[in-house]
Amino acid sequence: MTNTLEGIAASKGIAFAKAFVLEQPEMTIEKQEINDVDAEITRFKDAVNSSKEELQIIKDKTLNDMGEDKAEIFSAHLLVLEDPEIIEGVSSKIKDDNVNAEHAMKELSDMYITMFEGMDNEYMKERASDIRDVSQRILLHLLGVENTSLAAIQEETVVIAEDLTPSDTAQLDLTYVLGFATDIGGRTSHSAIMARSMEIPAVVGTKEATKTVSTGDTVIIDGLEGHVLINPDETVVNTYKEKQAEYNRQKEEWAKLVSEKSITTDEHQVELAANIGTPNDLDGVLSNGAQGIGLYRTEFLYMGRNELPSEEEQFEAYKTVLEKMENKPVVIRTLDVGGDKELPYLNLPQELNPFLGFRAIRLCLEEKDMFRTQLRALLRASAFGNLKIMFPMVATLEEFREAKAMVEDVKETLIKEGQAVADKVETGIMVEIPSTAAIADLFAKEVDFFSIGTNDLIQYTLAADRMSEKVAHLYQPYHPAILRLVKNVIDAAHNEGKWAGMCGEMAGEETAVPLLLGLGLDEFSMSATSVLPARSQVRSLSKKETEALAEEAIQLPTSKEVAELVERKGFIVS
Repeated sequence: MTNTLEGIAASKGIAFAKAFVLEQPEMTIEKQEINDVDAEITRFKDAVNSSKEELQIIKDKTLNDMGEDKAEIFSAHLLVLEDPEIIEGVSSKIKDDNVNAEHAMKELSDMYITMFEGMDNEYMKERASDIRDVSQRILLHLLGVENTSLAAIQEETVVIAEDLTPSDTAQLDLTYVLGFATDIGGRTSHSAIMARSMEIPAVVGTKEATKTVSTGDTVIIDGLEGHVLINPDETVVNTYKEKQAEYNRQKEEWAKLVSEKSITTDEHQVELAANIGTPNDLDGVLSNGAQGIGLYRTEFLYMGRNELPSEEEQFEAYKTVLEKMENKPVVIRTLDVGGDKELPYLNLPQELNPFLGFRAIRLCLEEKDMFRTQLRALLRASAFGNLKIMFPMVATLEEFREAKAMVEDVKETLIKEGQAVADKVETGIMVEIPSTAAIADLFAKEVDFFSIGTNDLIQYTLAADRMSEKVAHLYQPYHPAILRLVKNVIDAAHNEGKWAGMCGEMAGEETAVPLLLGLGLDEFSMSATSVLPARSQVRSLSKKETEALAEEAIQLPTSKEVAELVERKGFIVS
């Protein structure tokens, strides 16, 4: 009988192969008293330098194989190896406690990992992963233990691991690695994002894959439904081969829609846009036929470095995106960092609840010189395309008014300097705070557009961290409260003749698409690989019928009943 594990479908597709179980290296770390403190600190620093050399090699390989944006992960890792709070912290612990380097490194890194994992933000969870990855590398050098190399795989396989770190995924040779499954993780974990970028099937969060699967077992990774099948019989294999063939046929059909409109059967047109982090993401955007950029996350320009990016550096990045999109709309979000997304060079205060703290627009309105530099770069770039500026984490009208006034002030200054600036640059807000959604009618009189950030809106509304295993069941995109807030925002925009988009994960989900269409959403922004499946679905739907669906859905009492309604009515086509 086939053994089946349930997990989260993180990257679509189906893979068949023998399993390679990534074993965690044995690291026994005991606290030892030392006699020569200076020699121990030198031993620690030698391990750090060896780790730097390895990471530089991995970074160069990643840059060559996957592009600059993926290589930036290792710039962040190299910065960890230069972070005085960690490196000097370990040295001080060796000296003050008279302990061995391994114990000092483990104790300090565990403290930081626990701290970052407790933060309600996906970027900070990845920060914990970065520290775990780097600290393990240092510990392996200190212990003289050889790390298992995924780069050594020379036959078709699927990788089974507790988790895949950035260093692990960078070593995957896609000639041989056909897919992977992990014990932990969610759709927004690093390994899931990398899998979608590499377009290989992945299932995460299985809880026990490494305990259930042995190296050499035949495994099927079902990235469509989130199943891992171990040693399937011939009947199951044949069923999945047909499922794989059907999915490949479906992909070929989707590819035909690259240049088609996103239009319903009753001639209602919407815009399907893509979310990006860097200009390097544009190839995927264009090859998947996105009609614009619904979210350009500018924080990646600021991360993995020792100082703020210059105006010129930002200008070139924004200009590149605007030019390549050839006058299609490009929504660029102003800097969204703060207490929960640390930039070491800003020396931000430590907060008990950074997710609700000094971040995003709150930080920018305080650090006006930094904000003004970004606005100058954005407005200079506006002359090269169809730019729309979006402010994140806006809670009050006063914040929007102050940010908008700064845009106008910077624009006036640039014009006086003789700089070219677009005549009209729309300014809008990301709706991710329930209070903002509740008074969307008041905001709609002053903003040019709304973009609903559902990732945070859902967490804030239901008070449920989507990365917390204990409350993950409360993270419900189809909860009636969420649908009603979304409807309130869309209606408020339309009543003032403005447009409303969505740039959260929800925008590309096949259960959500008919609901959002029925609620009147104008722009759906998603990962580039989701655009063609969503377009196919939109072209199969009737706007009139989805309106009736949405009206019925917002009256239902539970998220589960909403999802069941969408399926029962036949609105999911793939």
